[in-house]
Amino acid sequence: MTVGLIPGSFDPFHNGHLEVVERAALIFDEIVVAAIRNPQKSEVLFDLDERREMIAESLAHLKNVRIVSISTLLVKVARDVNATAIVKGLRAVSDFESELQMAQMNRSLSGVETLFIPSSSTHSFIASRLIREVARYGGNVSAFVPKPVAARLDERFPGGGNDVV
Repeated sequence: MTVGLIPGSFDPFHNGHLEVVERAALIFDEIVVAAIRNPQKSEVLFDLDERREMIAESLAHLKNVRIVSISTLLVKVARDVNATAIVKGLRAVSDFESELQMAQMNRSLSGVETLFIPSSSTHSFIASRLIREVARYGGNVSAFVPKPVAARLDERFPGGGNDVV
């Protein structure tokens, strides 16, 4: 059985993340989405439990996906879930530089390969950081996030018009 591990802070989960998971779900028998508590990112909008819930709601249509939370080395999680590969989405060439370094380190530590999935041009500009900023200042980001995430953003920042029905 092939297992793809998709790590990220997912704060919040957006349509670019959704695209990568959906495409990877066609390649692997099972996908494990790992929401990470990243100590390097000080500005957290949603806690890990909230992120897991939003991800689960956003991916409910995919039957071969499970969600976990982690606050340890990714290669330990890869070993624990028997990951065939770590899957990372790439938006632009600038993402490749840092992702390549991480992929090489992860392979050196564990032997697990990394598979890069480039996002489509419709999602290449979406970043969680931008979603947080636009929503915080009252902008409508519902076109860039799954409906469950838009609803949570609307609860967090009322008046932004993110609740799509």
